[in-house]
Amino acid sequence: MIGFLRGKLVAKQPPVLLIDVGGVGYEVEAPMTTFYDLPGTGTEITLHTHLVVREDAHTLFGFAKLSDRALFRSLIKISGVGPRMALAILSGMSAEAFVRCIRDNDAAALTRVPGVGKKTAERLVVELRDKLGKGEAGGADIPVAASGPANPVEEAVSALIALGYKPPDASRMVRAVESKDLGVEEIIRRALQAAAK
Repeated sequence: MIGFLRGKLVAKQPPVLLIDVGGVGYEVEAPMTTFYDLPGTGTEITLHTHLVVREDAHTLFGFAKLSDRALFRSLIKISGVGPRMALAILSGMSAEAFVRCIRDNDAAALTRVPGVGKKTAERLVVELRDKLGKGEAGGADIPVAASGPANPVEEAVSALIALGYKPPDASRMVRAVESKDLGVEEIIRRALQAAAK
């Protein structure tokens, strides 16, 4: 198991990061909450990681906080919740907001996350309510391309699609944000916040 990575951040194209660790480039998928905390490219970073091994792929997921990784691990133990959905949940709301939804039995708020239906949201509330109180948690590969989308708006739309939103919905969400002079992460943050209201 790879517990963490420390290296130079080479590229950020949500939801994928490329990190140079001693001359080896690791592709790491990360929730948007981690992207919000990242410095610019060329900076050294440390990510707490979780490796998912499947028959057809080995996927590394990275998190800025240990609590986010712990929540991710709790989520993927729930029947019907895979790594992609767990990543979408952590992208759609902070770990604190998720814990609040669970403690308040607010399944409706969880259904606003793409891919989380009513039954899954209710299952999350029921199965995680007791575990979160005990201290837990306080698709296709998306390649990192050097020639990605040409501007932050297009990158934000691509990131939302990668997180599970339908292309027309992702485009509508991003276009609703006043994006002049904003970076990709801030556009995505504002689009997700507006969708959660």
